[in-house]
Amino acid sequence: MLSVTTPHALDNALAAWRQQDQSIALVPTMGNLHAGHLALIQHARRVAERVVVSVFVNPLQFDRAEDLAAYPRTLDADRALLETHQVDVLFAPSAQLIYPRPLHDISTVIVPTLSEILEGEHRKGHFAGVATVVCKLFNLVRPQCAVFGEKDFQQLLLIQRMVEDLNIPVNIIAHPTLRESDGLAMSSRNSYLTPQQRAQAPALYRTLQQLRTALLSSAEPIALHEARALKDLQAAGFLPEYLTVRRRHDLALPTPADRQRVILASAWLGKARLIDNCPLDLPHGP
Repeated sequence: MLSVTTPHALDNALAAWRQQDQSIALVPTMGNLHAGHLALIQHARRVAERVVVSVFVNPLQFDRAEDLAAYPRTLDADRALLETHQVDVLFAPSAQLIYPRPLHDISTVIVPTLSEILEGEHRKGHFAGVATVVCKLFNLVRPQCAVFGEKDFQQLLLIQRMVEDLNIPVNIIAHPTLRESDGLAMSSRNSYLTPQQRAQAPALYRTLQQLRTALLSSAEPIALHEARALKDLQAAGFLPEYLTVRRRHDLALPTPADRQRVILASAWLGKARLIDNCPLDLPHGP
């Protein structure tokens, strides 16, 4: 595995593969890698001849300075892990190389509407940071495809929309959420949980599943079901930010005709802000 830190070194590493028309898949990460990341990498290996993994803690997508400072940085361990998982190139640039000017003075990518709701409402500027850094990585790596996890469902839709709107020639591949044996979605932020909170944390996904079951079996208004589920989360020790049913393809509020939906939630448990989602496919009428 080649490990590079500059755009010039990255371009040199990929030049021969481009000349040979070898397909390249990109897996963007912020490091502190876990089995969920490895599942994305394994999928990338199946769909492309070469795999590039980026490790970059992107300061532009953090809405709180303390969150950026506390985010776990484990580059040496990440590099060792990637060495054993058939990664061809690790790209681990510094913030100064990605953003040579002050963050308030750089061009950014804005994806309207999707950037402003749910996660965007609770993390101001977050999705401008996500879209900007992903666009930069696409320009630097020029992959044929990129793999993103469905746990960050709104992020996935945002990247798909950006690629479509800006005619970026990258195929966005979604990979199902990887979970611990008790259902908790794998996340680098799970390391913030105390042992007691870790035991509580699977209740988030259980609540989403219970809400899904209730919605499929009852004709009561969605808002009533959402309110009950929020109370369940609070009773389980969470501080919910949102728990909502949305139309799957754009996260708008669903109409009765929208059968493909998704349940999304964000909630604090101690110092950890956890997000998760659950698909909801309603049966078609006669």
